[in-house]
Amino acid sequence: MTRHAFEGIRAQIRDLRTENIAALAMRARELGDVIPLWYGEGDMVTPAFIRDAAKAALDEGSTFYIPNMRGLEALNQALSRYQSELHGRPIAIERTTVAPSGMQALYIALQLLVDIGTNVVYVAPQWPNIHNAIHLIGGEPRPVPLDFDTDWRLDLDKLFAACDARTRAIFLSTPSNPTGWTATAAEMQALLEFSRRTGIWIISDEVYGRLYFEGNVAPSILQIADDCDRVISINSFSKAWAMTGWRIGWLSHPAGIADQLAAMTQYMNSGTAGMIQAGAVAALTEGEPLVSEIRGKAKAGLDLAYKRLGEIPDLILPNKPRGGMYAFFALEGRTDAREVCADILEKARVGLAPGHLFGNSSAAFLRMCVFRDIGQIEIALDRMVSAMK
Repeated sequence: MTRHAFEGIRAQIRDLRTENIAALAMRARELGDVIPLWYGEGDMVTPAFIRDAAKAALDEGSTFYIPNMRGLEALNQALSRYQSELHGRPIAIERTTVAPSGMQALYIALQLLVDIGTNVVYVAPQWPNIHNAIHLIGGEPRPVPLDFDTDWRLDLDKLFAACDARTRAIFLSTPSNPTGWTATAAEMQALLEFSRRTGIWIISDEVYGRLYFEGNVAPSILQIADDCDRVISINSFSKAWAMTGWRIGWLSHPAGIADQLAAMTQYMNSGTAGMIQAGAVAALTEGEPLVSEIRGKAKAGLDLAYKRLGEIPDLILPNKPRGGMYAFFALEGRTDAREVCADILEKARVGLAPGHLFGNSSAAFLRMCVFRDIGQIEIALDRMVSAMK
């Protein structure tokens, strides 16, 4: 079917395409018996206590608009308690806005700050939605790659040097998708001090913050930022509570921009469904054992991946990540991971995501999601080791 080329479409959107693994996925359907480890999603169904809370709300008639655009009162209260306890300092209700997905929360934050002609400096490799969301709004995406030798490292001087008078925000994901790189408390402090000196906002994507293997939560900007600081933390229920399909997230922000965020929510999406928010309340109030279970499952998958991937000759395997749900690796001498992913798909019947999706600095790398049934991960690794030895 021929697509019509309509005039009048914004330049930022005219050539916009989804970044995905469509060609690999189509081939996987032809091959059959493929273990798909390319998506950033686990295989755990949302537990019954969360589903039951949403169903109960639905049965009680929670099918109307939520008047407060920033979220259901019960959820904002639960978020305030949860974040205050988690980060060891009070985070008031006025500092939280609920959104229909972490991606929508991120987009609201960017819409709040970015004008055409301004830029956002972000730490790469990075989830492709970040670069394209900045571009879609009309800003200039400015990636600053992590340095890599045996591990991924942030050069703060290089990051700060990429900022100029047109920079509205620095964006980072910690723990990172795809590398698993996690900002240290000292790096967070340096980012905050830079923001205070320059007026540049910090947007910290902390969606994987609870999938941190060295403590209960990864170092967070919320642990050190005051209410007057130009700091926004983005979070989601997707990963730590196995709720990817529910599409619910939140922003933590200065109370002084709550009214603007409420208005933006009204005009962008008119709020998040009440029954979905009811499920999120249950996740926060009853879900700590679940978070621990998911963290343990991700770590077990990563430990197994690192044990077996080391058997593959010429594999470049960074130091084990401190958080997240991915192994991110490369093959010596192979610079285009798309070709490597195609080879692995054909020979091992395992689906991996090629690194070019996350930016030019990771074009040689492959991402493997390890938050899956441990038996399935083991079979996938057996196949890969056998095919690549």
